[in-house]
Amino acid sequence: MRLGIDWGGTKMEIIALGDAGEELFRERMPTPRDDYDGCIEAVATLVANAEKATGQTGSLGLGIPGSISPVTGLVKNANSTWMNGRPLDKDLEARLGRDVRIQNDANCLAVSEATDGSGAGCHIVHAIIIGTGCGSGIAIDGKAHRGANGIGGEWGAIPVPWMKPEEFPGPVNWLGHPGAIDHWCSGTGFQADYLERSGTPLKGHEIMAAKRAGDAVATAAYEAYASRLARALAMSANLLDPDCFVLGGGMSNVEELYEDLPAAMAPFIMSDVYEVPIRKARHGDSSGVRGAAWLWND
Repeated sequence: MRLGIDWGGTKMEIIALGDAGEELFRERMPTPRDDYDGCIEAVATLVANAEKATGQTGSLGLGIPGSISPVTGLVKNANSTWMNGRPLDKDLEARLGRDVRIQNDANCLAVSEATDGSGAGCHIVHAIIIGTGCGSGIAIDGKAHRGANGIGGEWGAIPVPWMKPEEFPGPVNWLGHPGAIDHWCSGTGFQADYLERSGTPLKGHEIMAAKRAGDAVATAAYEAYASRLARALAMSANLLDPDCFVLGGGMSNVEELYEDLPAAMAPFIMSDVYEVPIRKARHGDSSGVRGAAWLWND
């Protein structure tokens, strides 16, 4: 049995998978925010509940909104800032009495979708989370590409490429970087852009409903969003040339993107022909937690 935990800023979720990938158990609980020791205990509780319910002991993988530095062994770059600077894997291993594997949550999405999702069978999968935040992960032959410094796939921290004059320098993200992909290409960034254009706060699905009804401001906000995401994907195409892109998070449910992105990417791609598919994550909101479990798929 494989156990996976998605450690998010607001909730923690565990899944237990059988050898064929079948779901045996699932549970969620609120994340003890700003309480590192409380989070360690929450993980222990989830593991105990899963193993009690299934009567089995499992390997454990975790997806976190950050990464572990291979130099210091400490968590870095986590927007759940109370885990930064902590030896999370060692603390969990001491508490649970077993080895754990930890990856960035976007890498877990990539592993999940490369294993038995929309990227199954692809050599290189670039998975993009376009939800409240925006980040990405890379899977190569079904395994997370962590990188020499643990920052493989940190695409969201880069400014949107081929920036237009009216976009420069752009809003500042949580790291203090202007015009970054992780703001402009997130659902939060989409909503912020619409608010700036209209003066009206709407959720992403409400903006899309207005766009589909012919509202000019909503249409302009959507077209700007699709353009920024397309340019960000084109940069990845030129650098990584993946076999497929997989989109997850709330904005991945905007069906228009799958029709509009390829044409919007084309002017920026250094190839005469480019036919790499852009697919929606097959496992939806479950992909990250499934990917954490699949970190033991070797």
